[in-house]
Amino acid sequence: MIRTIVQRLAEFAASVRAKGLPSELRDDAARRVLDVLGNSLAATSERPAAAVGALVREWGGSGRATAIGSGDRRPEPSAALVNGTLAHSLDFDDTHLPSVLHPSASVVPAALAVAEARGCSGAQLLDAIGVGVEITVRLGMAGYDSELGNSVFFERGLHATAICGALGAAVACAMLSEVDEDGIADALGIASSMGSGLLEANRTGGTVKRVHCGWAAHAAVTAAGMARHGITGPPTVLEGRFGLLQAFCGDQTDVDAITRGLGEEWELPGIFFKPYPCNHFTHAGIDAARRLRERGVAVEEIESLELGAPTAVLRTIGEPREDKIRPRSGYHAAFSGPYTVAAGFLGGGGLGVFHDDFTDAAAASPERLALAAKVTCVPDARCDEIFPHQFPAVLRAHLRDGRTLEERVDANRGGAANPLSAEELALKFRLNATRVVSADAAERITELTYGLAGLTDLGELTRLLRA
Repeated sequence: MIRTIVQRLAEFAASVRAKGLPSELRDDAARRVLDVLGNSLAATSERPAAAVGALVREWGGSGRATAIGSGDRRPEPSAALVNGTLAHSLDFDDTHLPSVLHPSASVVPAALAVAEARGCSGAQLLDAIGVGVEITVRLGMAGYDSELGNSVFFERGLHATAICGALGAAVACAMLSEVDEDGIADALGIASSMGSGLLEANRTGGTVKRVHCGWAAHAAVTAAGMARHGITGPPTVLEGRFGLLQAFCGDQTDVDAITRGLGEEWELPGIFFKPYPCNHFTHAGIDAARRLRERGVAVEEIESLELGAPTAVLRTIGEPREDKIRPRSGYHAAFSGPYTVAAGFLGGGGLGVFHDDFTDAAAASPERLALAAKVTCVPDARCDEIFPHQFPAVLRAHLRDGRTLEERVDANRGGAANPLSAEELALKFRLNATRVVSADAAERITELTYGLAGLTDLGELTRLLRA
C-alpha cells in the first residue's frame, strides 16, 4: 500500500523519537533553542508581548508551562502563544533559504511548553525540535517555485512561516506526547486546518505579524492534544485535492520536496542565524554599509546611495518609497532597506547593528532619516541570479568628490558560507537576555541550553526563564 506524505512524516518522526538524533544535529537544535530564548527574553518589553500576556491571564487555567519572562506558568497552549509571539516579535529568528521560513520561532516554543508540562528530558526536547524544524522547512520547500525563484506562499501574500510552522511544531509536540505513529500523523493532519497568516502587515502596518508564530505554536500544542484525545486528521491532507498545498499554492508545488532524502539529507544545519534584529532581506545591505564605513566613507561625504537587491525583495524593503525612507516606527524601520543602510553607517551595537537601532526614537532620528532619504533601491541582475539561496545586495556610494565606491555582499552572515561561531551566538544571546535578566542568569541559561542533550530535567532552565 502506498503511504501518504503525512504517514511517511509520522514514520520519520517516530523513528527519530525511538533512536534519537545524531549528536551533531542535537547540537544544532540546542543552538536554535538558545537563539529563540535570547530573542524571546529581549522581546518581553514589546507591546505585542504585553497584549498577549494580558490575554492569557484573562483566559486563566492551571499552569504547567513557563511563559518566558513573566514569572507565570500557564496551560501549554497559552504558554506557547506567549513564547511564540516573543520569539518572532523582533524579527531576529533564524531563516531557511530558499523557502524564506523562520522555523524555530514556532517549533521551539511549542515543544518547550509540552516538554516542560510532560516532564521530558533535554534530549527528547532536542529530538522533537530537530524533527519539527526539518518538517517545517520541507513543507516550505514544497511551495517554492524554482522557475519563479520565490515562495508561492509569499507571492500569494501568505506567511509560510506560520502555516508550515504550525504543522512542524505539531509533530514536535506529538513526539513529546503519549501518542503512537498514527497519533503523530493525526496531529499533523489536524494542524493543517489551523495554520494561517497574511503578510500585508509588512507593507502597510499592524502588529499582528508578531503574533503569527505564537498562534502557530498555540495551534500545534492544541493539535497534538486533540490527537492524544482521539481527534483524527485526513491522511492526504498535504497532497490531496482539497489539501493544504493545493489550497495555499495551487498547482505550483513540488510535493516530492517534503520527503526527498528524508532522514538522510537534513536541512536543519543550513538554516541561517540572524546577526541583526531586522528583516533578513536587509542584512546584506547592512553589511555593505559597514564595509564602506570601514573603508573610511564618512556620512558627510555621501551625495547619494544606491542599494541593489533582488527584484523580488524590493516590495518588502523598498516600497512604498516614502514609507521606507521615513518609517513610522522602529518596527517598520526593520523592514526598510534605506533605513537599515543608514543604521549600518551610523549604528554599532551588538554584532554590528542591534536593538537600539530599531527603537521608535532611532527611527525618527533626523540624522538617520536624512541618510535614508539618500538611498534609492533598485533591482540588481546578479542579486536576482543568487536569490533566494542567499539574500544578496550591492551598495554604491556616490561621494561629493565625484568618486563612486561599491561593496557587494553575496553570502549572508550567519549561514554556512559566512557562519556565526558558537561564541558569536552566545554573545547574541547574552546581549538579548541581559536586557531583562542578570549576566549570571544569562550565563547559566547558556550552559544549560548548550548542555540540553545531557539534562534529565528542564526545571532549572525553565525557572530561570520565568525570572
